[in-house]
Amino acid sequence: MSDPLVLIPARLAATRLPNKPLADIAGEPMIIHVWRRAVEAGIGPVVVATDTPEIVQVVEAAGGLAVLTRPDHPSGSDRLAEALESIDPEGRHDVVVNVQGDLPTIDPAIIGAAVVPLSDKTVDIVTLCAPITHPDEADNPNVVKLVGHEVAPGRLRALYFTRARAPYGPGPLWHHIGLYAYRRKALVRFVALPPGELETREKLEQLRALEAGMRIDAVVVDDLPLGVDTPEDLERARAVMQRRRLN
Repeated sequence: MSDPLVLIPARLAATRLPNKPLADIAGEPMIIHVWRRAVEAGIGPVVVATDTPEIVQVVEAAGGLAVLTRPDHPSGSDRLAEALESIDPEGRHDVVVNVQGDLPTIDPAIIGAAVVPLSDKTVDIVTLCAPITHPDEADNPNVVKLVGHEVAPGRLRALYFTRARAPYGPGPLWHHIGLYAYRRKALVRFVALPPGELETREKLEQLRALEAGMRIDAVVVDDLPLGVDTPEDLERARAVMQRRRLN
């Protein structure tokens, strides 16, 4: 594999938290915190893919790279595909890591961990998961669960993703973390596919890949990064970053 390319999709419009990528956390916009964590992972170039010139300006002012994409993409994956062709039309990078732009507290180590299973040529996409430790999360439809079986220590093969509590019976439940490492060919194939039946029902884009017979493996991590979707999440992220700076 060539060096991976890390892409961070960042869309300015957000229903629950307007202007989310530019929200201030410890004196810097949230997108800059995510960009820094991705750079610290040290696995390859990092580029922010956005629909807004203001985000491009903020990233470039911090010393980063950003590319402007169309504003009408239906998903972050489609935004990645456009950005990839703009940044690397020659196809030098055959692995694309998608780090969501609302994970300001993510551990850089787990970004790097997502690339490792791609050494197995049968794997198309890699994602992350963590054990569900709070009972209320098991039945929360906003917590996406990964259903899979172990194929190696700390690594699962994903069989399904769901908002329901699953699987049934004793054993661990897995909280899906929406970070992905794609083979370039897999990303191109994925965005060309029509929405899947189960994807539409569960409102989970990754099911499109499974319905098409693509293989997704998941690396088990201990750290569950805080996703920022609401004003309450933003306050928690601010508190986390403040504690880190004090320590």
